[in-house]
Amino acid sequence: MDAVRVALLREVLAGTEWLGATRRFAGVLRGSVVSYGGGLLLVGTEEYEPWHLAAHLVDEAAWSGTPELSPTLVRHAARAAGPAHLAVGLGRIEAARRGETLLVVSPGAVGAPLLERVHDARRAGATVLALSAGDAELPALAHEVLAVPGGPELDLDTVQHLVSAGAGENALPSPRGRRRFRDRLSRLADQLTAPPSARW
Repeated sequence: MDAVRVALLREVLAGTEWLGATRRFAGVLRGSVVSYGGGLLLVGTEEYEPWHLAAHLVDEAAWSGTPELSPTLVRHAARAAGPAHLAVGLGRIEAARRGETLLVVSPGAVGAPLLERVHDARRAGATVLALSAGDAELPALAHEVLAVPGGPELDLDTVQHLVSAGAGENALPSPRGRRRFRDRLSRLADQLTAPPSARW
């Protein structure tokens, strides 16, 4: 979807909650990767790999001069013999640490093995973001969630276009400011339950 189509889509959605919601989520995504200098991991479910979002984020990273937005696509069925950008498996999520961002895209239910890895990444200090269209457990693990309705008016693919375009905008306000008490409490709990970092 090119910039003109995204602009038309935004016009259609003007006055709805979706324009603000996708821009807010995009701002959180951009703020989380830019503040740490990169480290964006992108993963879908076993049945759905977010190739399209990965490609759009790579484009937005180049156009906006923000290389931190370029993701590493984590695949459920990665093959070590394949090209490097297609050979990153779920083990990469297990290695995620503080300063990295994990974006999970789910058109439906997320399997238990992926949920466990997402939980471990969060405990290790990674920021977890979720674009979800129906999973019940994923939102509880994410620091920020954009839930996509199941109706025909707006689908997961359209929301991904809006989020990637929003993340590439240079005029996005920084998602800083006072955090809600629940967010601060959640972050403190994560820090207290995280395994100690190895010192060499």
